Amino acid sequence: MLSQFTPEEAIWFALLATLFTYGVTALGAGLVVFFKAINKRALALMLGFAAGVMIAASFWSLLAPSISLAEAAAATTGVPCWLPALAGFLGGVAFLWLLDKIIPHLHRDMPIERAEGIKTSKDRSTLLVLAITIHNIPEGLAVGVAFGAIAAGVPEATLGGAVAVAIGIGIQNFPEGTAVSVPLRQQGMSLGKSFLYGQLSGIVEPIAGVVGALAVIAMQHILPYALAFAAGAMIFVVAEELIPEPVLEGNTHLATLGLVAGFAVMMVLDVALS
Repeated sequence: MLSQFTPEEAIWFALLATLFTYGVTALGAGLVVFFKAINKRALALMLGFAAGVMIAASFWSLLAPSISLAEAAAATTGVPCWLPALAGFLGGVAFLWLLDKIIPHLHRDMPIERAEGIKTSKDRSTLLVLAITIHNIPEGLAVGVAFGAIAAGVPEATLGGAVAVAIGIGIQNFPEGTAVSVPLRQQGMSLGKSFLYGQLSGIVEPIAGVVGALAVIAMQHILPYALAFAAGAMIFVVAEELIPEPVLEGNTHLATLGLVAGFAVMMVLDVALS
């Protein structure tokens, strides 16, 4: 445990960690140099893996510490130990649902007429990137909150645990970058633009990471809610974005295998590094 982190150090670590996760997104997008198309079965496996990582991180790194903190504070605050986790979790879901309704975006393989959010004249490629960008927000928040909790002196917050979150998010960002850039290339976009759009989808993570760290450092009493908030937002992404596509494509078994693998990897990382 490194509770001796200063707030400034925690913010810098959060920024560096989310720059890492963004960089892995860019690496994944770079595969567009080698592939002009992406196999649907491979994509299902990738999306399932990303879902598994996010589900595991939501519990092991976010919800479990949230409940533990609330239990420790229940005697003095009188707040039931389940309430902060529930309120934060539902708040995260509501936040992503609201973004989903407001920000114009388009899911992969959907006609532009099926674009969601506020109506706009933006082109298909921009709407595709915005769809991925929306679900990168909770990933950045999760990393930022994990590092901010160290500076807040939370006993459950460790450098290893925060690093595990960053590594897990980074691992699942690699296929996400590929899943944006390669389909854009397949649709006829130039190599350079396909890569640009693919890596651009992850740029929001450093911003969200710094915001998350600042929030818990400035308002330490909200930490149980903030941890659960990030978890709820990530679970919304899993249910809204990652699971439906392989199911609709008929690749449920591959997506399930990917999910199990992603969950196992993230669980091992969190337990081993915490």
